[in-house]
Amino acid sequence: MDILRSLRTVSEASGPGVVDWDRAAAAAKASTDPGSLALTDAERAGYATDVRDARSRLREVAGIEFDVPDAIEVQNRHHWIDASVGTFRNVMAPIEAAATGRDEGSSGVADDESLDGVAEPTGGIVEPAGGPVGAPAGDLTRGFARDLSRIANTGSMAFTLGFLARNVLGQYDPLLLADEPDADHGLYFVHPNIVAVAASLDVDFPRFRRWIAFHEVTHAAEFGAAPWLPEYLESRVERGIEGLAGGGGRTGGGLTPGGLPVDALDTEPFAELQAAMTAVEGYAEVLMDRAFDGEYADLRRKLDERRGGGGPVRRLARRLLGLGLKRRQYERGAAFFREVADARGIEAAGAVWERSENLPTRAELDDPAAWLVRVDP
Repeated sequence: MDILRSLRTVSEASGPGVVDWDRAAAAAKASTDPGSLALTDAERAGYATDVRDARSRLREVAGIEFDVPDAIEVQNRHHWIDASVGTFRNVMAPIEAAATGRDEGSSGVADDESLDGVAEPTGGIVEPAGGPVGAPAGDLTRGFARDLSRIANTGSMAFTLGFLARNVLGQYDPLLLADEPDADHGLYFVHPNIVAVAASLDVDFPRFRRWIAFHEVTHAAEFGAAPWLPEYLESRVERGIEGLAGGGGRTGGGLTPGGLPVDALDTEPFAELQAAMTAVEGYAEVLMDRAFDGEYADLRRKLDERRGGGGPVRRLARRLLGLGLKRRQYERGAAFFREVADARGIEAAGAVWERSENLPTRAELDDPAAWLVRVDP
């Protein structure tokens, strides 16, 4: 881990976009210990067995058919950064396009001109003594401001990638907004983090690894049971981000902890996205609790404490990244599905994935009885 190298990498951010994605990833890796991937044969076999057993058990309990992705990877933290930076870049593409005047399909390829028709400076260097003959001072000021903004944005993204890489345990990747939508979905386990958290929680590593496998395979089950779900989520992300890029939601209401304009959460696309993700997270919580083939009360309690705990820097980072919102998604969604499952059974709760109209609305998330009346699973 080299903080100085990370800062130097960020300071060298360049290019036509509002984020230099290559340097953001490089800076994140420079500030993050990759962790060891020295797995024993038993540990490698353990991951495969856990995933296979989770698939069988979840099919049995949920009463739904699904396949586990072929791409199952045991990663270190740097591998996770490399696998995830493209998703962040795709999500940000509409905002970058609006900010730089480029077509979204350019994927960061340098254009000859940027905003205001001013040639983009190279490497953030401003010509001395007022710049080239005939260049208006205002153009140089705008160019310099863009360079500073790009460096700040690149640093923010490097911080985000590094923080998440040090904390993500496992991840099901449905490849939302992917350049190749037909590519196989991914299932990742960040081995150094699983080892470290198991030790910090004082729980048995194989048991904890199995718990994480059940959680991620549950997400695979959701997307496998709902082939319409990726397109549904993508459309809400795209409409919401395009609205922000076009000025929608910018009414001076301030920012959320995650950095979005407060008003954005009240727009229809983001409201529908939040409701859908609350269902995704909540169903996974309840299903894995009912499917896990062992005692889990201590794991659930310790993980819940970890989600809300940590030192002041960790708590600040979670607030800035909006991770408190994700925790509330878990809690609110889990409460909804527990009541549904208690009333009609866990298989009835799975009716939420039959079609998009079955997703609970924001109001129904707090009133499961209303959802039961409307959907009648």
